[in-house]
Amino acid sequence: MKYPDNILEVGSLLPDYMGFIFWPKSARYFDGDMPNLPKSIKKVGVFVNENISIIETKIAKYNLQAIQLHGQESVEFCSELKAKSGAVIEIIKVFSADENFDFSVLKPYESVCDYFLFDTKGKLPGGNGITFDWRILENYPSSKPFFLSGGIGIEEIKNIKEISKTNLPLYAIDINSKFEIEPGLKDIKILKDLKIEIIDAFKI
Repeated sequence: MKYPDNILEVGSLLPDYMGFIFWPKSARYFDGDMPNLPKSIKKVGVFVNENISIIETKIAKYNLQAIQLHGQESVEFCSELKAKSGAVIEIIKVFSADENFDFSVLKPYESVCDYFLFDTKGKLPGGNGITFDWRILENYPSSKPFFLSGGIGIEEIKNIKEISKTNLPLYAIDINSKFEIEPGLKDIKILKDLKIEIIDAFKI
């Protein structure tokens, strides 16, 4: 999210999480005023190989409830961030996935992160707008809940429903580029259509 009026429009749909990218190289880089949002929405700060002091500053400035780490952050980094931010901040560690992804890299992170997030491996740390082959998740060895990301649009909901029927601990979907008018500006109509599709598919 990037623009205050658009943030409020999306907020009216009551997503569980709303992301704000604090990576300066991103076209969605957020550095503005954050409007007041419903308390049920968790504000997520997205960072790429940032130092902890800057992350702490953003947590305090924007009252973030979750941190998404989209770089090559080490286990030690996540552990230190977890210790400093306290239990109130959820830590979501992102892993770029393709058909060659090695799931064994997840094990050391299990005790220092609240969730994993799988995104498509591409030129950018995220926001590449394409899906990866979700069949690799059949090899997921952990009980840690995870977010699914990477080019998810309305047409993917049927396949996501099938994943939810398995024993995989799919916790949430992370949507972005397929619901944008331009980087950081979300199309409210398409988001409303998505909400209807999800309610219908999952009988919420």
